[in-house]
Amino acid sequence: MELDSDGQTQKGRRLEEAASTCPARHSHVDRRPGGPYTEDERLFSRRITEAEITAVPGRPHVERLAEVLEPIPDSTLKDPWRVFRIMGEFVDGFDALARIGKAVSIFGSARTPRNDPDYRAATQTGRLLAEAGFAVITGAGPGIMEAANKGARLGKGLSIGLNIELPFEQAVNRYIDLSLTFRYFFVRKTMFVRYSEGFVIFPGGYGTMDELFEALTLIQTGKVHNFPLVIYNTRYYDDLMGWLQGAMIDGGKISPNDLNIIRTADTPEQAVEIIVEASEVRNGAGDSGGDRRPAARS
Repeated sequence: MELDSDGQTQKGRRLEEAASTCPARHSHVDRRPGGPYTEDERLFSRRITEAEITAVPGRPHVERLAEVLEPIPDSTLKDPWRVFRIMGEFVDGFDALARIGKAVSIFGSARTPRNDPDYRAATQTGRLLAEAGFAVITGAGPGIMEAANKGARLGKGLSIGLNIELPFEQAVNRYIDLSLTFRYFFVRKTMFVRYSEGFVIFPGGYGTMDELFEALTLIQTGKVHNFPLVIYNTRYYDDLMGWLQGAMIDGGKISPNDLNIIRTADTPEQAVEIIVEASEVRNGAGDSGGDRRPAARS
């Protein structure tokens, strides 16, 4: 065993150097104490080293290397086996949500405080949707998500939360009747689209924008039909709409008709009216009444 001038083995030195530059040390999020890598992190890692694994407490069961800092040989890659876990997550989601009836997904910032007008508007939107016979689906977190789930409860509808495993803790809000936690973002995103009649997008950050532009792409490419996409609070989204018009349309990146995909609302009543009208077109006029309202859990 070779030692350097400090009495440290060469392998130990390499581990220390790698740990100082591994992704866990330079993450954009503060990991929860003792938290292992999430499934998405493991899936999207290009290379996992011994140092990277040991740098995060609560060592996960992941691909290990015979020699540190060496690429994983193709013969030992386990991605094909991961498909069974992914498939199981799809099956669990489909099984749990298949009987919820008509539903609407509401998105928005987890950082919205309870005294914010958007929080109150999301609560009212959730209540009106529930009273109109829709289940309400959110990402299960705080802020706008909590407000919408709270509204669904007030409207005596089914309140659903689709949580996601994150490097930091995200507690499920207390207004949820049916809760599911997903390991993979792409599975969770499929559930939002598959079981929703439409989206209502409140002010939010990256995650909200992700859901907004994914829905825009699915509608633009004809993957979903009669799917209302409502952005709430036109003042918040005014600059974004101006950029879509000024940069994308004027630059020839999208057609003027593509902007018509987006509907806008500044009151809960406007948002719900758009959703209900689209549902009547999608399911047949007069088929959105309360007789098909999914029952909330007592």
